[in-house]
Amino acid sequence: MTDPRPMLIAALDQTQAVIDTVGAEDLDRPTPCPEYDVRTLLGHLVTVVGRINLALSGGDPLTIPSVTTGITDFAGAWKEGRTKLDETLADASVLTQICKLPWGTLPGAAAIAAYTGELTTHSWDLAKATDRTAMLDDSLAEHCLPLVKQFIPAEPRGGHVPFGPVIEVAPDAPAYDQLVAWEGRRP
Repeated sequence: MTDPRPMLIAALDQTQAVIDTVGAEDLDRPTPCPEYDVRTLLGHLVTVVGRINLALSGGDPLTIPSVTTGITDFAGAWKEGRTKLDETLADASVLTQICKLPWGTLPGAAAIAAYTGELTTHSWDLAKATDRTAMLDDSLAEHCLPLVKQFIPAEPRGGHVPFGPVIEVAPDAPAYDQLVAWEGRRP
């Protein structure tokens, strides 16, 4: 298995770039995630960066709520969490660290791959909601698509598989369209 950290770092960089462009006027916009507006999605992304760090450090990411609330500086909160995560990722032992995740227990390398998919999708959610999809790196979606199709079943959906039904798209649709459609979002 190749080292999954570079792709996670690319997903983190992409997510940060989109977060850095979000202004106060964007916070109440709806997102492709029906339960999140932009403000709530940003709070979830702050949680995700913290959860990744906690999981790769041997902690329980479920001790952090799904959405971090009370944030006034989302970019600053993200960067603070990102700094801690970058320090954790610098240690190659994270690849073999056994990680407790919301969906199971996995070695660090697999957890990193899973979180790469989550961040790639949520950066699309944020970019779509704020009309910034031109900022997205297609290579991330191309990398994540086969992994997501392998590990997120087409059925059943709902409950412990927190995605809507697969949305049909053309087989030659752009990689982001295919990725998010597999996860139940309309591209």
